[in-house]
Amino acid sequence: MHIFFGENMISYRKLRQNLEKQFLSAGIDDFSDIDWIICEVLNKKRSMLPFCDSIDEKQLELIMAAAEKRMKHIPIAYIFGKTNFYGYDLTVNQNVLIPRLDTEILIDETIKLIKERKPSTILDIGTGSGAIAIVLNKETGVKAFAVDVSEKALLVAKQNAETNKADVTFVKSNIFDNIQDLKVDFIVSNPPYIETDVVKGLEKEVIENEPILALDGGEDGLDFYREIINNARKHLNKKGMLIFEIGYNQAEDVASLMKQDFKEIRVVKDYGGNDRVVIGELV
Repeated sequence: MHIFFGENMISYRKLRQNLEKQFLSAGIDDFSDIDWIICEVLNKKRSMLPFCDSIDEKQLELIMAAAEKRMKHIPIAYIFGKTNFYGYDLTVNQNVLIPRLDTEILIDETIKLIKERKPSTILDIGTGSGAIAIVLNKETGVKAFAVDVSEKALLVAKQNAETNKADVTFVKSNIFDNIQDLKVDFIVSNPPYIETDVVKGLEKEVIENEPILALDGGEDGLDFYREIINNARKHLNKKGMLIFEIGYNQAEDVASLMKQDFKEIRVVKDYGGNDRVVIGELV
């Protein structure tokens, strides 16, 4: 895409104005992504952008290449192949979900429990990019195991663990299938939890880019919760903890599923005031 003819240099302000118009034409009204792209290419902090009066032709080409991808509704994290989660830099691609801010609540609550109960081991089910297992290991030192059914996702997770020097053992497994003998103190999971019919109507950025396998939780969104809860006892040590991230409307259903084998079940809200985490202790 060539939008600036006859100019060797362009200012940030003029570039942003032009990109805002093009983003709107593409149906994207989040202009913060423009700054993210420019910051990434220029290697500058956002606060410095208003002072950039000389973006050269080569830099402009890189900015426009990234902007074109964004206007095709590809998420920024996939465009640059990285994101930051809980202060840790992670590689991401279209084989893994992009870690969300909502999941930091799951991390916060699990860290509190680790400090309180001092578990020796944790298991992260459906690890994807490895974000949860890596952060929990780095923040607390607890030995982490992590499973995912996707070999391609595990390649990304292993790379992230190596980059962040995290002690995580990764296993390819459909939930517990390949870890029958493993017992841990905590099981943590952010499983696929979106209802199948809802998945089909998700925004382009998600449905056309992120792995459906990591989103679709079955007809009622609870398939993976049932499977994990029904088999958790065989894989948890005495007084083991089960910690789930959930959809905003799933707290009652997930808590109900846990009642037979777990006690002191509680729900934690996210920063937006939505139910986001359910925690229980093995009876």
